[in-house]
Amino acid sequence: MRKEWNVLVAALGALAWAAPAAGWDVRILRDTWGVPHVFGARDADVAYGLAWAHAEDDFETIQISTLASRGRLASLRGREGAANDYLVQLLRIADTLEAGYATEVSPEARALAEAYAAALNRYGALHPDEVLPGVLPFEGRDLVAGFVHKHSLFILGDTLRRLFDEEHPLGEAAVPTGSNAFAVAPGRSADGRTRLAVNSHQPWTGPVAWYEVHVRSDEGWEAVGGVFPGSPVILHGHNRHLGWAHTVNQPDLVDVFELEIDPQDPGRYRFDGEWRRLEVRDAPIEVKLWGPLTWTVHREALWSVYGPVVRRQDGAYAVRYAGMGEVGQLDQTYRMNRARSFEEWLAAMRRQGIAMFNTAYADETGTLYYVYNAKLPLRAPGFDWSGVVPGNTSRTLWTGYLPYERLPQVLNPPSGFVQSCNSSPFRTTAGPGNPSPGDFDPNLGIETRMTNRGLRLLELLGADESISAEEFDAYKFDMAYSPESDVAAWVREIAAAPPPDDPLAREAQARLARWDLGTEPGNHGAALGVMTLLPYSEARRNGGEPRPLLDLLGDAARRLRSHHGRLDPVWSRVNRLRRGRLDIGLGGGPDILHAVYGRPDGDGTFVGVAGDSYVLLVSWGPEGVRSRSIHQFGSATLDEDSPHYADQAVLFARRMLKPVWLDEADIRANLEREYAPD
Repeated sequence: MRKEWNVLVAALGALAWAAPAAGWDVRILRDTWGVPHVFGARDADVAYGLAWAHAEDDFETIQISTLASRGRLASLRGREGAANDYLVQLLRIADTLEAGYATEVSPEARALAEAYAAALNRYGALHPDEVLPGVLPFEGRDLVAGFVHKHSLFILGDTLRRLFDEEHPLGEAAVPTGSNAFAVAPGRSADGRTRLAVNSHQPWTGPVAWYEVHVRSDEGWEAVGGVFPGSPVILHGHNRHLGWAHTVNQPDLVDVFELEIDPQDPGRYRFDGEWRRLEVRDAPIEVKLWGPLTWTVHREALWSVYGPVVRRQDGAYAVRYAGMGEVGQLDQTYRMNRARSFEEWLAAMRRQGIAMFNTAYADETGTLYYVYNAKLPLRAPGFDWSGVVPGNTSRTLWTGYLPYERLPQVLNPPSGFVQSCNSSPFRTTAGPGNPSPGDFDPNLGIETRMTNRGLRLLELLGADESISAEEFDAYKFDMAYSPESDVAAWVREIAAAPPPDDPLAREAQARLARWDLGTEPGNHGAALGVMTLLPYSEARRNGGEPRPLLDLLGDAARRLRSHHGRLDPVWSRVNRLRRGRLDIGLGGGPDILHAVYGRPDGDGTFVGVAGDSYVLLVSWGPEGVRSRSIHQFGSATLDEDSPHYADQAVLFARRMLKPVWLDEADIRANLEREYAPD
């Protein structure tokens, strides 16, 4: 009875703010893969239709993302959401929206956000059984808050985890472990076409999982690519003229400052020889207990001249990060969507509403471009910025950023290709054209390490002076570790170690020494290699002390023998994609160009949770743009009864792509249904 009452309350409330869909000139064409193609008269009409289509497939995650950006997640998920809700208040995300939504977000971008919110309200009014408690009504600023929230946690997540000694606020699987982007100029292509690979590695479910959509308005906005739940614009993809792809970079965008607290008054801190008072707010967090019962807990949220402050037993620490107070992510991305030339697209990038992420670009003219995009703080010399710095002097209070023009970037290199795989920007291409490390202050924190994926692309693209369409695809789905990679070095270390006393571990050592570093589905060495080295790699990445390699090898050998009866089962028996009743084997693996990141299951398998998800390969030639894509599951994100819940998974496992239809005639030739929002 309580559920029925909640549904009735939601329905009555939603109807109060849900305008009829008749006021919006939009239609949705679902192709045979269920992918929505949204056609509208105005850009705002398209945003309305995009929200409607995404809500049909994943309204729940859109709502959860909204509650998270409002700081209301614990009211739904209990203690699991409390850390997020506190951070939203500590970081003053609501203040950021209050200060910037009406003045720093353009009217055009606000119109998109408000149209998207209107569609969600209408959808909720007509589907009250799908509405989560406390989420309605949606407002335009909710969509901008979603950008601010995700952006802040991308930048701050690891720092906050260390300060609070807790898990990452986005969850373990939500932290991207890699991405690929690469492009080839006409002179490097066998057929004279420009090619771009758009291949971010994201979690396969949740608030930062990809959803494919194509949008087109009569006002000139057209783009295809991936969106997250709650995004009214394509986050990366392409239009008729150009395309772009983001990958995560790791510059030093965050600083932690130790405050000098007044021993007589813990509410004061010293700054430039004077005592200042910490700004103190009450942060109420409504936590669901059970059923309809909630409990509101209160914590202090502190603020200093640097920004938010965290009290710990060993002192008080302020945090300052790049892009604090920034609300321009939606604006910038919308302008990138609508750009028709490199100059227009570059003007959007210079806005730097997006404070991080490498970006690779290609277009119909054959222009290639890479930028190590980041708002890099200009820090004073004389301090160790890699650790905690003094928080009692204005000398450590940075306020400016390195100008965009001085960021590491590559434009039309002589090699005819660029690659971006979470690696050093100083090895973006082969030969001349790379930025020089000596041109950049070490205090900027620009990484110099190379991932296996970056190494492999330099090897593959650099050795092929005439790259065919088939070779481009094969390079995207390459499944090998480079001899220069960390994995190869660890395998050599294991092989060179004294033989273990345990007979099973000795056998495993001998087998691993013969591994060819491949992760193809039929590879007999990948299971032992990945099961040994993945925990070692993760411990190092998270700043922990990994267990000895030979101990991990012994563990992996025992698990394989126990569950599979042998040390060398084919990799596809261990590496699995599971979706509903579907359970299929995969190739690929961690830090592989065909990236698959799995979590151990109790049956001795690794079940994929992240990595290659939405893959989009684009080319431009005399006849225009062509693209193909694949999603690891399908377009129906949560609807298990839909034919599109997992209809792309088999193609994904075979590393095959489906066509992307842009012209209306082609869409109609492959049409499943056409409709307008109710």
